[in-house]
Amino acid sequence: MTGRDETAERIEGVVIGLLIGFEDGVPLVVFVGNPGETALKARSLAKLDSSAVGAEVALLFEGGDPGRPLVVGRIVDPTHARDQVQVVRDGETVTLDAKERIELRCGLASIILEKNGRISIRGSQLSSQASGVNRVRGAAVHLN
Repeated sequence: MTGRDETAERIEGVVIGLLIGFEDGVPLVVFVGNPGETALKARSLAKLDSSAVGAEVALLFEGGDPGRPLVVGRIVDPTHARDQVQVVRDGETVTLDAKERIELRCGLASIILEKNGRISIRGSQLSSQASGVNRVRGAAVHLN
């Protein structure tokens, strides 16, 4: 066991829990039979990120110890599966279409397009060049 009450019951088999967040990159889970009143840090066999927070997860327990959860994977509902992002290529145009958000990331650089019309371009350096007119338009334009 992990130093907890040695009389704590072992958990055999799969338990469905809930991923509630991360602490220092480590998944935090809660489940029925949790030996404490707070979320427990868990190891994981599945890749988890912030999009998984709030999702049900399948848990096993190392040595049957309820204080040592291991995330086996996310529980998915195939009837509500996320639509795959589609890439349409007609020879001259490549179209990426998503319902909520498109992110392009490489190192410190990112371009984020959101469904509400917000576009964010970030990087350690940003260059805008044109051989013709280079326009910046907006309801308000703030420089520096």
